Amino acid sequence: MKGPESWAMPGNAASARYGALGFALAFVALPLYISLPAHYAQEFGMPLAQLGALLLGARLFDALLDPWIGRLCDRWLNQHPARVLPLMRAAALLLAGGFAAVFFPPWRTPNSLLLWCVAALLLTYFGYSLLSVMHQTWGARFGGSAVQQSRVVAWREGFALVGVITASLLPGWIGLAGTALTLALALGLGLLLLGLAPRAPAVAMPIASKAPAVSVWRRQDFRRLMAVFLCNGIATAIPASLLLFFVRDRLQTPQWEGAYLASYFCAAALSLPLWLRMVKRWGHARSWLAAMVLAVASFVWAAMLGEGDSLAFTAVCIASGLAMGADLAIPSALLARLVHGAGLGGQAEGAFFGWWNAANKLNLALAAGLSLPMLQALGYAPGLRDVNALQALTVAYCLLPCLLKLLAAGLLYQFWIRTALNKELP
Repeated sequence: MKGPESWAMPGNAASARYGALGFALAFVALPLYISLPAHYAQEFGMPLAQLGALLLGARLFDALLDPWIGRLCDRWLNQHPARVLPLMRAAALLLAGGFAAVFFPPWRTPNSLLLWCVAALLLTYFGYSLLSVMHQTWGARFGGSAVQQSRVVAWREGFALVGVITASLLPGWIGLAGTALTLALALGLGLLLLGLAPRAPAVAMPIASKAPAVSVWRRQDFRRLMAVFLCNGIATAIPASLLLFFVRDRLQTPQWEGAYLASYFCAAALSLPLWLRMVKRWGHARSWLAAMVLAVASFVWAAMLGEGDSLAFTAVCIASGLAMGADLAIPSALLARLVHGAGLGGQAEGAFFGWWNAANKLNLALAAGLSLPMLQALGYAPGLRDVNALQALTVAYCLLPCLLKLLAAGLLYQFWIRTALNKELP
């Protein structure tokens, strides 16, 4: 069996076949993270505090499953490789069914709606988690240099950005029912192409049966990377949870929602080649730091905008979208490099990415579970446009994320860049 050094990294065509599933996974993510809070608050009248608690509880429960899912992915990739695709197809069925259920509840009385939403979300999240962790683990096992691993991730995230852009436009064009059908078709096509993608060979190592989840947290570099990832992720997730409220009440330009989302994600997609070149020249950590500084410099201006400032906010979306490209291409590639640098390549990627996905969900859960009740406590409610309510919304949407992003940048510099400089690492 070939070892990591003799395994030929996939080219662009093979990377594209691998990355295609990212379209469907991102396609479902946007409605769940951005559209769902506003949909349940405005269509069904669910209070923000109750909605925030529901999303927080569902995401925390889901996050607890990810480390177990990561170990499951390692075991199946190592011991039952022929069963991986059937397992992913079953997960896709759960995901597509749960997505349709969460947006089309059969009952609308408060208690029944709450129970239905919780059950449908858990079903959707489980299918999504299994697919996404397996997909990330599959790609991380290719190994390779920093640029090669970033290229594989960039193909996956490039398809993901196309999925996000499509998901931002389709609900307004064909409705939620058509969106759910499109998701099911995209999942089927993505899995078909994944079946044609290469698979890196598993490497037999003693750690295979030695509780890889424990060894994950013993690594200081992983703990440090996770600290940066958490701060940066929460800074990104808060605006995602509050975007529609800011657009509809602060800017009062709901007709521009699709354009804002499309400009943001198109800018992120177009920036991916730029970040790959920067990784080649500067390395992962320095490139990521530059993106964080760019995000703060561009996004802080949103706090100064008001009613009708659609063009100015579009410019903010484009600039912050350019920075977002680095958040998509660099962190998971950096984690993959960390795993292979620790000598765990081809064996325990699932354990690392299981915890990684759990942290990502914790970011999203905290963003919705804390920001929505906080806004309600400060006197904001959807449709309320008095000065104090809009000020609270602006602080939560614009300024708090900038502070968290600066904290993430400081941690990245202290834990990774300064350490590397002190050790005279490249």
